Amino acid sequence: HVQLVESGGGLVQAGDSLRLSCAASGRTFSGYTMAWVRQAPGKEREFVAAISWIGGRTYYSNSVKGRFTISRDNAKNTVFLQMNSLKPEDTGVYFCAAKFGTWTMTPPTYDYWGQGTQVTVSS
Repeated sequence: HVQLVESGGGLVQAGDSLRLSCAASGRTFSGYTMAWVRQAPGKEREFVAAISWIGGRTYYSNSVKGRFTISRDNAKNTVFLQMNSLKPEDTGVYFCAAKFGTWTMTPPTYDYWGQGTQVTVSS
């Protein structure tokens, strides 16, 4: 079965950086889109960034564009999210997600999910 395990969250000050990791296992991800989705308390899940497994094409929400970078290491089956210039509104649980085919900005279209890692940004 597919397993996605996030790590790297923590408590930081506004303006700081964090790097999240997602360890993926259970299948070959060729043809898949890998994504990061976040959820603030009491709010619905929000698309953050996505990357195609083979070509490495990247996509970002407007709220993080220019501050966050998604990448992957195919040999290690790992996806990363480098988060710079963090703001309090970036606070939430960050989930790694995957789906077959092209990327979307709609979280319910993703088929596989990790358990999430907490990111808290204070000011």
